[in-house]
Amino acid sequence: MSNSKPAKPLVDTAFTAEVARFYESTLVPLIFETYAHDLAIRASNIPSKSILEVACGTGVVTRALSKVLPDDCLITATDLNDAMVRHAEKLGAGREVDWAQADVMKLPYESESFDLVLCQFSVMFFPDRVAAYKEIQRVLKPGGKFMFNVWNRIEENHFAHEITECLTLRYPENPPLFLARTPHGHGHPDEIKSDLEAAGFSKCEIIQKDAFSHAKDATVPVIAYCHGTPLRVEIEEREPGGLARVTEVVTDSIKTRFGQGEISGKISAVVVTAS
Repeated sequence: MSNSKPAKPLVDTAFTAEVARFYESTLVPLIFETYAHDLAIRASNIPSKSILEVACGTGVVTRALSKVLPDDCLITATDLNDAMVRHAEKLGAGREVDWAQADVMKLPYESESFDLVLCQFSVMFFPDRVAAYKEIQRVLKPGGKFMFNVWNRIEENHFAHEITECLTLRYPENPPLFLARTPHGHGHPDEIKSDLEAAGFSKCEIIQKDAFSHAKDATVPVIAYCHGTPLRVEIEEREPGGLARVTEVVTDSIKTRFGQGEISGKISAVVVTAS
């Protein structure tokens, strides 16, 4: 049984080399580093000799893992988007990592190869989550675990919500809803459990983890989301050549909501461990 939601548009996976650059420089420190450290610490408490990371992006979790895992634990980091994984490989992880472009829907690894599979904020992008989870289960050793996190609903993630609201006002007839549709579109525990059970995972632990995102000024979250995610493509489709203008408008909205100078906003996610 596969998840029945309609297929997401191709724009949702448009992580180009330019998007990857802004993603790493702004979005990673803004919202991803805190959760990457959390996921790495949780992973370090699970005895493992081999770890597979799927959808590694620019390597924020990989770098966190490299600091807490024993030297004899082999790390394989993969991503569907070659631009992202090559950027991650260029940044490095401070230790040997097997970097590879790979599709989670058809992993190029033998069955029962890994003790633990990790995925940070990416299962929402899988075209068929149940099929992807079955493939992850295939490469796990008996008794292995699958650990991932997903964003909570967008209203619980203040910067993302404000930016989406602002863009909806600018394009009321065709609002760019990438953030609400995909990153923040799969955080309900019942849906998560249903998909995992359909894929054959027998146990599932889900916990909510809230934090705060800090930025030196309002431009940081705007650049992060509007330049460092596929939201950029949606904006450029609606207003060709207008990314700079839109950035100014959304920045003013963030200033109005969160203030001048250094700002903070709530972020909220759930962490899932399946076995």
